[in-house]
Amino acid sequence: MKLSKAITGVVGALAITSGSAFADDLRWKMPVAFATKLPGLGSPAAWVADNLTTASDGSIQVRVYEPGKLVPPFDILQSVSDGKVAAGYTWIGYDQGKVPAVPLFAAVPFGMKPWAYTGWYYYGGGHEMLQEIYANKGFDVHAQLCGIIGPETAGWYANKIDSLDDYEGMKIRFAGLGGKVLERLGASVTMMPGGELYQALEKGTIDATEFSMPAIDQILGFDQVVKYNLFPGWHQQFTAQYMLINKGEWNKATDAQKALVEASCTAATTRGLAEGEYKNGAVLAGFQEKGVNADQIPVEVLRELKKVTNEVLEEEASKDADFKRVYESQQAFMESYQVWDQRAYLPSDLEAAK
Repeated sequence: MKLSKAITGVVGALAITSGSAFADDLRWKMPVAFATKLPGLGSPAAWVADNLTTASDGSIQVRVYEPGKLVPPFDILQSVSDGKVAAGYTWIGYDQGKVPAVPLFAAVPFGMKPWAYTGWYYYGGGHEMLQEIYANKGFDVHAQLCGIIGPETAGWYANKIDSLDDYEGMKIRFAGLGGKVLERLGASVTMMPGGELYQALEKGTIDATEFSMPAIDQILGFDQVVKYNLFPGWHQQFTAQYMLINKGEWNKATDAQKALVEASCTAATTRGLAEGEYKNGAVLAGFQEKGVNADQIPVEVLRELKKVTNEVLEEEASKDADFKRVYESQQAFMESYQVWDQRAYLPSDLEAAK
Protein backbone atom coordinates (compact mmCIF):
# COMPACT_ATOMS: atom_id res chain seq x y z
CA MET A 1 0.00 0.00 0.00
CA LYS A 2 2.86 2.41 0.88
CA LEU A 3 4.56 1.63 -2.43
CA SER A 4 1.28 2.24 -4.30
CA LYS A 5 0.84 5.63 -2.62
CA ALA A 6 4.45 6.54 -3.30
CA ILE A 7 4.09 5.74 -7.00
CA THR A 8 0.85 7.70 -7.15
CA GLY A 9 2.56 10.65 -5.48
CA VAL A 10 5.44 10.61 -7.94
CA VAL A 11 3.08 10.46 -10.90
CA GLY A 12 1.07 13.31 -9.42
CA ALA A 13 4.17 15.40 -8.86
CA LEU A 14 5.30 14.85 -12.43
CA ALA A 15 1.87 15.88 -13.65
CA ILE A 16 1.93 19.10 -11.63
CA THR A 17 5.37 20.09 -12.85
CA SER A 18 4.43 19.50 -16.46
CA GLY A 19 2.60 22.82 -16.57
CA SER A 20 0.00 22.62 -19.35
CA ALA A 21 -0.15 18.84 -19.43
CA PHE A 22 -3.61 18.99 -17.82
CA ALA A 23 -4.84 22.22 -19.34
CA ASP A 24 -8.45 21.01 -19.57
CA ASP A 25 -10.06 19.23 -16.66
CA LEU A 26 -12.00 16.03 -17.32
CA ARG A 27 -15.18 15.31 -15.36
CA TRP A 28 -16.52 11.88 -16.20
CA LYS A 29 -19.52 9.97 -14.94
CA MET A 30 -18.80 6.24 -14.98
CA PRO A 31 -21.57 3.68 -14.38
CA VAL A 32 -20.27 0.22 -13.52
CA ALA A 33 -21.64 -3.23 -14.24
CA PHE A 34 -20.50 -4.69 -10.90
CA ALA A 35 -20.84 -3.43 -7.35
CA THR A 36 -17.53 -1.94 -6.26
CA LYS A 37 -17.64 -4.12 -3.12
CA LEU A 38 -17.00 -7.19 -5.30
CA PRO A 39 -13.27 -7.99 -5.08
CA GLY A 40 -11.31 -8.01 -8.31
CA LEU A 41 -14.46 -7.61 -10.39
CA GLY A 42 -15.92 -4.31 -9.24
CA SER A 43 -13.23 -3.00 -6.89
CA PRO A 44 -10.79 -1.97 -9.69
CA ALA A 45 -13.29 0.61 -10.97
CA ALA A 46 -13.32 2.46 -7.65
CA TRP A 47 -9.54 2.22 -7.33
CA VAL A 48 -9.00 3.65 -10.81
CA ALA A 49 -11.36 6.56 -10.14
CA ASP A 50 -9.56 7.46 -6.91
CA ASN A 51 -6.11 6.99 -8.42
CA LEU A 52 -6.86 9.19 -11.42
CA THR A 53 -7.98 12.04 -9.19
CA THR A 54 -4.87 11.77 -7.01
CA ALA A 55 -2.34 11.26 -9.78
CA SER A 56 -3.75 14.08 -11.91
CA ASP A 57 -4.00 16.46 -8.95
CA GLY A 58 -7.72 16.74 -9.63
CA SER A 59 -7.49 17.29 -13.38
CA ILE A 60 -9.30 13.99 -13.97
CA GLN A 61 -12.30 13.27 -11.77
CA VAL A 62 -14.35 10.15 -12.36
CA ARG A 63 -17.59 9.69 -10.44
CA VAL A 64 -18.53 6.02 -10.11
CA TYR A 65 -22.20 5.01 -10.16
CA GLU A 66 -23.10 1.62 -8.74
CA PRO A 67 -25.02 -0.85 -10.99
CA GLY A 68 -28.40 0.47 -12.08
CA LYS A 69 -28.02 3.86 -10.39
CA LEU A 70 -27.41 5.72 -13.65
CA VAL A 71 -27.35 3.14 -16.48
CA PRO A 72 -28.52 -0.51 -16.48
CA PRO A 73 -25.48 -2.84 -16.47
CA PHE A 74 -26.24 -4.25 -19.91
CA ASP A 75 -26.66 -0.77 -21.46
CA ILE A 76 -23.21 0.62 -20.65
CA LEU A 77 -21.66 0.21 -24.11
CA GLN A 78 -24.52 1.95 -25.90
CA SER A 79 -24.72 4.74 -23.34
CA VAL A 80 -20.99 5.47 -23.62
CA SER A 81 -21.04 5.32 -27.42
CA ASP A 82 -24.02 7.68 -27.57
CA GLY A 83 -22.33 10.14 -25.21
CA LYS A 84 -24.99 9.83 -22.50
CA VAL A 85 -22.13 9.12 -20.12
CA ALA A 86 -18.44 9.79 -20.62
CA ALA A 87 -17.24 6.38 -19.48
CA GLY A 88 -18.34 2.99 -18.20
CA TYR A 89 -16.75 -0.03 -16.53
CA THR A 90 -18.03 -3.43 -17.60
CA TRP A 91 -17.49 -7.00 -18.74
CA ILE A 92 -17.77 -6.49 -22.48
CA GLY A 93 -18.91 -10.07 -23.13
CA TYR A 94 -22.41 -8.88 -22.30
CA ASP A 95 -22.49 -7.23 -25.72
CA GLN A 96 -21.86 -10.31 -27.85
CA GLY A 97 -25.23 -9.82 -29.54
CA LYS A 98 -24.10 -6.42 -30.86
CA VAL A 99 -20.38 -7.09 -31.34
CA PRO A 100 -19.86 -10.84 -31.90
CA ALA A 101 -16.08 -10.73 -31.47
CA VAL A 102 -15.95 -9.03 -28.05
CA PRO A 103 -16.41 -12.21 -25.96
CA LEU A 104 -12.92 -13.22 -27.10
CA PHE A 105 -11.67 -10.20 -25.13
CA ALA A 106 -13.80 -11.00 -22.09
CA ALA A 107 -13.65 -14.76 -21.43
CA VAL A 108 -12.93 -17.72 -23.69
CA PRO A 109 -13.92 -21.31 -22.80
CA PHE A 110 -10.77 -23.42 -22.33
CA GLY A 111 -8.86 -20.23 -23.02
CA MET A 112 -5.74 -18.57 -21.69
CA LYS A 113 -4.58 -18.13 -18.14
CA PRO A 114 -5.03 -14.49 -17.09
CA TRP A 115 -1.35 -13.58 -17.36
CA ALA A 116 -1.16 -15.21 -20.78
CA TYR A 117 -4.19 -13.20 -21.92
CA THR A 118 -2.57 -9.94 -20.82
CA GLY A 119 0.57 -10.95 -22.71
CA TRP A 120 -1.44 -11.40 -25.90
CA TYR A 121 -3.53 -8.27 -25.29
CA TYR A 122 -0.63 -5.90 -24.65
CA TYR A 123 1.97 -7.37 -26.99
CA GLY A 124 0.04 -9.46 -29.53
CA GLY A 125 -2.09 -6.70 -31.01
CA GLY A 126 -5.19 -7.36 -28.90
CA HIS A 127 -5.64 -3.78 -27.74
CA GLU A 128 -5.47 -2.41 -31.26
CA MET A 129 -7.84 -5.06 -32.64
CA LEU A 130 -10.42 -4.27 -29.97
CA GLN A 131 -10.52 -0.59 -30.99
CA GLU A 132 -10.95 -1.61 -34.64
CA ILE A 133 -13.73 -4.07 -33.82
CA TYR A 134 -15.81 -1.49 -31.98
CA ALA A 135 -15.31 0.97 -34.84
CA ASN A 136 -16.29 -1.67 -37.40
CA LYS A 137 -19.62 -2.15 -35.62
CA GLY A 138 -20.26 1.60 -35.37
CA PHE A 139 -19.50 2.14 -31.69
CA ASP A 140 -17.81 5.40 -30.77
CA VAL A 141 -15.69 4.18 -27.86
CA HIS A 142 -12.12 3.77 -26.72
CA ALA A 143 -11.67 0.53 -24.75
CA GLN A 144 -9.00 0.07 -22.09
CA LEU A 145 -8.30 -3.23 -20.32
CA CYS A 146 -8.86 -2.25 -16.68
CA GLY A 147 -9.23 -5.42 -14.62
CA ILE A 148 -8.78 -9.17 -14.77
CA ILE A 149 -9.42 -12.09 -12.45
CA GLY A 150 -8.53 -15.75 -12.59
CA PRO A 151 -10.83 -18.70 -13.22
CA GLU A 152 -14.44 -18.59 -12.18
CA THR A 153 -16.12 -21.64 -10.76
CA ALA A 154 -18.12 -23.75 -13.19
CA GLY A 155 -21.25 -22.72 -11.35
CA TRP A 156 -23.64 -23.53 -8.52
CA TYR A 157 -25.99 -26.48 -8.91
CA ALA A 158 -28.58 -28.41 -6.93
CA ASN A 159 -27.03 -31.67 -8.12
CA LYS A 160 -23.73 -33.00 -9.43
CA ILE A 161 -22.81 -32.92 -13.10
CA ASP A 162 -21.82 -36.44 -14.12
CA SER A 163 -22.34 -36.18 -17.88
CA LEU A 164 -23.27 -33.72 -20.60
CA ASP A 165 -26.80 -35.12 -20.48
CA ASP A 166 -27.24 -33.40 -17.10
CA TYR A 167 -27.38 -30.05 -18.88
CA GLU A 168 -30.37 -31.09 -21.00
CA GLY A 169 -33.35 -28.92 -20.05
CA MET A 170 -31.51 -27.14 -17.23
CA LYS A 171 -32.48 -23.51 -16.64
CA ILE A 172 -29.17 -21.81 -16.01
CA ARG A 173 -27.67 -18.35 -15.92
CA PHE A 174 -24.49 -18.56 -17.97
CA ALA A 175 -22.57 -15.82 -19.74
CA GLY A 176 -20.72 -15.32 -23.00
CA LEU A 177 -19.40 -18.08 -25.23
CA GLY A 178 -19.78 -20.65 -22.45
CA GLY A 179 -23.51 -20.00 -22.60
CA LYS A 180 -23.53 -20.85 -26.29
CA VAL A 181 -21.81 -24.15 -25.47
CA LEU A 182 -24.48 -25.07 -22.91
CA GLU A 183 -27.24 -24.08 -25.32
CA ARG A 184 -25.74 -26.56 -27.78
CA LEU A 185 -26.13 -29.19 -25.03
CA GLY A 186 -29.82 -28.46 -24.55
CA ALA A 187 -29.70 -26.08 -21.59
CA SER A 188 -32.02 -23.09 -21.38
CA VAL A 189 -29.52 -20.27 -20.89
CA THR A 190 -30.51 -16.88 -19.56
CA MET A 191 -28.60 -13.72 -18.70
CA MET A 192 -29.28 -11.52 -15.69
CA PRO A 193 -27.17 -9.21 -13.53
CA GLY A 194 -25.42 -10.62 -10.47
CA GLY A 195 -27.69 -8.79 -8.04
CA GLU A 196 -30.72 -10.74 -9.25
CA LEU A 197 -29.26 -14.24 -9.05
CA TYR A 198 -29.81 -15.11 -5.39
CA GLN A 199 -33.53 -14.47 -5.65
CA ALA A 200 -33.76 -16.30 -8.98
CA LEU A 201 -32.10 -19.38 -7.46
CA GLU A 202 -34.22 -19.20 -4.33
CA LYS A 203 -37.49 -18.92 -6.26
CA GLY A 204 -36.54 -21.59 -8.79
CA THR A 205 -36.59 -19.20 -11.73
CA ILE A 206 -33.27 -20.80 -12.59
CA ASP A 207 -31.93 -24.22 -11.59
CA ALA A 208 -28.26 -23.20 -11.53
CA THR A 209 -25.97 -20.27 -12.10
CA GLU A 210 -22.41 -19.23 -12.67
CA PHE A 211 -21.21 -15.77 -11.86
CA SER A 212 -17.64 -15.47 -10.67
CA MET A 213 -14.94 -16.71 -8.30
CA PRO A 214 -15.52 -17.87 -4.67
CA ALA A 215 -14.63 -14.51 -3.10
CA ILE A 216 -17.47 -12.92 -5.08
CA ASP A 217 -20.00 -15.77 -5.05
CA GLN A 218 -19.83 -15.76 -1.25
CA ILE A 219 -20.91 -12.12 -1.12
CA LEU A 220 -23.86 -12.91 -3.38
CA GLY A 221 -24.89 -15.79 -1.09
CA PHE A 222 -25.17 -18.66 -3.57
CA ASP A 223 -23.93 -21.14 -0.94
CA GLN A 224 -27.06 -20.43 1.08
CA VAL A 225 -29.33 -21.77 -1.67
CA VAL A 226 -27.52 -24.64 -3.46
CA LYS A 227 -24.68 -26.83 -2.27
CA TYR A 228 -22.82 -28.05 -5.36
CA ASN A 229 -20.09 -25.67 -6.48
CA LEU A 230 -18.31 -27.17 -9.49
CA PHE A 231 -14.75 -26.78 -10.73
CA PRO A 232 -12.81 -25.99 -12.83
CA GLY A 233 -14.22 -22.89 -14.47
CA TRP A 234 -13.74 -24.23 -17.99
CA HIS A 235 -15.85 -21.44 -19.51
CA GLN A 236 -13.84 -18.54 -18.03
CA GLN A 237 -10.21 -19.21 -17.26
CA PHE A 238 -9.78 -15.43 -17.30
CA THR A 239 -12.41 -12.75 -16.90
CA ALA A 240 -11.43 -9.31 -18.20
CA GLN A 241 -13.10 -5.99 -17.47
CA TYR A 242 -12.72 -2.77 -19.43
CA MET A 243 -13.10 0.93 -19.02
CA LEU A 244 -15.05 2.16 -22.04
CA ILE A 245 -14.61 5.86 -22.81
CA ASN A 246 -16.63 7.89 -25.28
CA LYS A 247 -14.36 8.56 -28.25
CA GLY A 248 -15.09 12.29 -28.21
CA GLU A 249 -14.17 12.49 -24.53
CA TRP A 250 -11.02 10.45 -25.16
CA ASN A 251 -9.98 12.76 -27.97
CA LYS A 252 -10.37 15.78 -25.67
CA ALA A 253 -7.83 14.35 -23.25
CA THR A 254 -4.22 15.47 -23.44
CA ASP A 255 -1.48 12.93 -24.02
CA ALA A 256 -0.60 13.15 -20.34
CA GLN A 257 -4.19 12.47 -19.29
CA LYS A 258 -4.44 9.53 -21.66
CA ALA A 259 -1.19 8.14 -20.27
CA LEU A 260 -2.57 8.35 -16.74
CA VAL A 261 -5.74 6.48 -17.73
CA GLU A 262 -3.69 3.77 -19.41
CA ALA A 263 -1.27 3.48 -16.48
CA SER A 264 -4.06 3.43 -13.89
CA CYS A 265 -5.96 0.73 -15.76
CA THR A 266 -2.81 -1.36 -16.15
CA ALA A 267 -2.21 -1.10 -12.40
CA ALA A 268 -5.86 -1.97 -11.70
CA THR A 269 -5.52 -5.07 -13.86
CA THR A 270 -2.64 -6.27 -11.70
CA ARG A 271 -4.40 -5.36 -8.45
CA GLY A 272 -7.66 -7.07 -9.44
CA LEU A 273 -5.89 -10.33 -10.20
CA ALA A 274 -3.89 -10.11 -6.98
CA GLU A 275 -6.98 -9.50 -4.86
CA GLY A 276 -8.79 -12.55 -6.19
CA GLU A 277 -5.78 -14.82 -5.87
CA TYR A 278 -5.27 -13.67 -2.28
CA LYS A 279 -8.86 -14.22 -1.13
CA ASN A 280 -10.19 -17.26 -2.99
CA GLY A 281 -8.45 -20.06 -1.09
CA ALA A 282 -9.72 -19.01 2.32
CA VAL A 283 -13.26 -18.46 1.01
CA LEU A 284 -13.33 -21.85 -0.69
CA ALA A 285 -12.16 -23.56 2.51
CA GLY A 286 -14.95 -21.76 4.36
CA PHE A 287 -17.53 -23.02 1.85
CA GLN A 288 -16.53 -26.60 2.56
CA GLU A 289 -16.88 -26.03 6.30
CA LYS A 290 -20.46 -24.88 5.64
CA GLY A 291 -21.36 -28.06 3.79
CA VAL A 292 -20.79 -26.92 0.23
CA ASN A 293 -19.61 -29.70 -2.07
CA ALA A 294 -16.71 -28.32 -4.09
CA ASP A 295 -16.71 -31.01 -6.76
CA GLN A 296 -14.52 -31.44 -9.82
CA ILE A 297 -16.19 -32.00 -13.15
CA PRO A 298 -15.02 -35.44 -14.38
CA VAL A 299 -12.16 -35.28 -16.87
CA GLU A 300 -14.15 -37.15 -19.50
CA VAL A 301 -16.93 -34.53 -19.24
CA LEU A 302 -14.37 -31.74 -19.61
CA ARG A 303 -13.01 -33.39 -22.75
CA GLU A 304 -16.51 -33.50 -24.21
CA LEU A 305 -17.14 -29.88 -23.24
CA LYS A 306 -13.92 -28.87 -24.98
CA LYS A 307 -14.97 -30.68 -28.14
CA VAL A 308 -18.30 -28.83 -28.20
CA THR A 309 -16.50 -25.57 -27.40
CA ASN A 310 -14.23 -25.97 -30.41
CA GLU A 311 -17.27 -26.53 -32.61
CA VAL A 312 -18.95 -23.38 -31.27
CA LEU A 313 -15.83 -21.24 -31.71
CA GLU A 314 -15.29 -22.44 -35.27
CA GLU A 315 -18.91 -21.74 -36.08
CA GLU A 316 -18.73 -18.21 -34.64
CA ALA A 317 -15.53 -17.59 -36.61
CA SER A 318 -17.26 -18.60 -39.81
CA LYS A 319 -19.99 -16.00 -39.25
CA ASP A 320 -17.96 -12.90 -38.38
CA ALA A 321 -14.69 -11.72 -39.93
CA ASP A 322 -13.57 -9.88 -36.79
CA PHE A 323 -14.22 -12.94 -34.63
CA LYS A 324 -12.20 -15.05 -37.05
CA ARG A 325 -9.26 -12.65 -37.05
CA VAL A 326 -9.08 -12.42 -33.25
CA TYR A 327 -9.67 -16.14 -32.75
CA GLU A 328 -6.87 -17.07 -35.13
CA SER A 329 -4.52 -14.57 -33.47
CA GLN A 330 -5.25 -16.00 -30.03
CA GLN A 331 -4.89 -19.59 -31.22
CA ALA A 332 -1.51 -18.84 -32.80
CA PHE A 333 -0.30 -17.21 -29.59
CA MET A 334 -1.56 -20.08 -27.42
CA GLU A 335 0.29 -22.58 -29.59
CA SER A 336 3.60 -20.83 -29.02
CA TYR A 337 2.80 -20.03 -25.38
CA GLN A 338 2.25 -23.71 -24.55
CA VAL A 339 5.92 -24.38 -25.32
CA TRP A 340 6.81 -22.03 -22.47
CA ASP A 341 3.90 -22.82 -20.15
CA GLN A 342 4.36 -26.59 -20.14
CA ARG A 343 8.10 -26.42 -19.53
CA ALA A 344 8.46 -23.46 -17.21
CA TYR A 345 5.66 -23.95 -14.66
CA LEU A 346 5.37 -26.75 -12.13
CA PRO A 347 2.67 -29.34 -12.94
CA SER A 348 -0.51 -28.74 -10.98
CA ASP A 349 -0.64 -32.30 -9.62
CA LEU A 350 2.86 -32.23 -8.16
CA GLU A 351 2.73 -32.97 -4.44
CA ALA A 352 4.51 -30.54 -2.22
CA ALA A 353 7.68 -31.85 -0.59
CA LYS A 354 7.09 -33.03 2.94
